[in-house]
Amino acid sequence: MGDLLLVRHGETEWSLSGRHTGWTDIPLTENGREQARRLAPLIARHSIAAAFVSPRQRARETARLAGVGGARVDADLSEWDYGGYEGVTTVEIHRTQPDWFLFTDGVAPGPPEHPGESPQEVGERAERMLAKIDAALAEEEGSVVVVSHGHFLRVLAARRLGLPASAGALFQLSTGTMSRLSTEHRRHVVAGWNVRPDAYCSHGSLSEGEAGPDVE
Repeated sequence: MGDLLLVRHGETEWSLSGRHTGWTDIPLTENGREQARRLAPLIARHSIAAAFVSPRQRARETARLAGVGGARVDADLSEWDYGGYEGVTTVEIHRTQPDWFLFTDGVAPGPPEHPGESPQEVGERAERMLAKIDAALAEEEGSVVVVSHGHFLRVLAARRLGLPASAGALFQLSTGTMSRLSTEHRRHVVAGWNVRPDAYCSHGSLSEGEAGPDVE
């Protein structure tokens, strides 16, 4: 079975300022576009059997600039629906709810068209996506790449590893990075996480990317 490559989109103005960005469709910054371009040679090292991308322009633009061709747009790759916390920073939320934590508490209710999602609901969506990924891996040799968003990809990784959705809290993920989930002895494992293509060690291998704000 091939690997699962998780690509978080490049930087946006909202990710830079820490604002929760679910359905708000904003573009990449110029730095975010450069982050996406730098992913191209890293992704090109893999034989890609299939690709999926979130419908949001920040993800689609990242896929295009990173050379991910023919990606299937799938709404299940959308970011967490933050409901009433859309556009709000964690710092602002903590002013009234100092113990709030997304991966266990979920979000405040939003408008009817964006009511918000619980961790369990995001986990169920991740399960649907994993079923599609596994079908693609079974059809053709190679790896599957998905281009999506920070919090959703963290939940997707947790579910791939057999962990609850809340365990996505353990996987910090920066903008403009690629992570690789593989198998070892028929078990899913983390083979590379939060990797930036320009983060080379002196011996030429890829090192872990620098941590940055992990809010969409």
